[in-house]
Amino acid sequence: MDHQRWRPTVNERDFIESALQSDLRVDGRRPFDFRRLKILFGREDGSAEVQLGDTRVMGYVTAQLLQPYKDRPNEGTLAIFTEFSPMADPAFEPGRPGESAIELGRVIDRGLRESRAVDMESLCVVAGKHVWSVRVDLHILDNGGNLIDAANIAALAALSTFRRPECSVGGEDGQQVTVHDPEVRDPLPLTIHHLPIAVTFAYFGEGNIMVIDPTYKEEAVMGGRMTATINSNGDVCAIQKAGGEGVMSSVIMQCLRIASVKVADITSKIKNEVNSYTSAKALQKVKRLPASVPKKDNASDVSIKESTDGALERQSTNASSDVHQLSKGDQDHQYIRNSSLTVDRTDKHKQTSRFIGGPSNWDPYSKGVSLSSLRISQLPGTVNFFVYLLFYF
Repeated sequence: MDHQRWRPTVNERDFIESALQSDLRVDGRRPFDFRRLKILFGREDGSAEVQLGDTRVMGYVTAQLLQPYKDRPNEGTLAIFTEFSPMADPAFEPGRPGESAIELGRVIDRGLRESRAVDMESLCVVAGKHVWSVRVDLHILDNGGNLIDAANIAALAALSTFRRPECSVGGEDGQQVTVHDPEVRDPLPLTIHHLPIAVTFAYFGEGNIMVIDPTYKEEAVMGGRMTATINSNGDVCAIQKAGGEGVMSSVIMQCLRIASVKVADITSKIKNEVNSYTSAKALQKVKRLPASVPKKDNASDVSIKESTDGALERQSTNASSDVHQLSKGDQDHQYIRNSSLTVDRTDKHKQTSRFIGGPSNWDPYSKGVSLSSLRISQLPGTVNFFVYLLFYF
């Protein structure tokens, strides 16, 4: 379906090239400016969507236990798969991947796997038998130009947030692998040493004019393209020079210097977005945990209990003085009734305050009874007091 690809007219081609000669671009950018980069994460770990201008690419990471290669028994595997949907661009053919899809997968695979960005030895569970095989699926949602850079960022963002299940080795022979659920043991992140960022340059004319992050229309007009994969330390991980016009070595060195500056900004952008996503997930996990830890008594609670016991003794002493006033007449019966009710409320409050802890504290008298409250029955006039209370109620 190459005939369905957009082809610029002669006037459009001349307009784009003449604007580039004046250091201007159709979308208003400077020659070495990236389009607006936006990184979004899904609900599950290991999924990310990158929007680079009008280009949208989604990356999704999965893993499964497989048998390793015989020449590398202690290392896991990493594979890149791309999917070009006709909904993203009418030029993409459904089903079998085309040349652009194969080139995209190889460029990203060369930058990630051959640069040893992901620690493959950490993916080994049982040497020679069980290793983790990590798969990165890249889905092109909208082709707005520069698919390589957008897909590379999507793969790195998805790998940074991916969590693989934790495994334990046991059994009689020590070769049995048990994969634990995320509810039992927290999944583990991948060990990523560095982030190789792909930066694509487009050449126009005879290779004298170059721009960064070409758009869909600029790719239809450009004469050549080069992709340099560099990390934040300045190490060149891979270089891909597609067909087209040749480029001088001095121009290539200039492109590498420009790419090293752009890589630092993109790396910080990815790390900031990943840290925000990880913090949000951790906070959400903390909110879901139940409050299973019992609350301990503070020193203030102990002082309150002691003050309550002292108040109880004072109320009991007041009650004993009220008993002596029974012989004075019935005019004080209201005062005696209020005092007795106060003593009952204090006793109930003391029993309720002590009804904490285990079953051993269910008995309200398990911690002792105040001596002053026991001496009330030995005071004179106690029989008349209880007879009066029975008669009154």
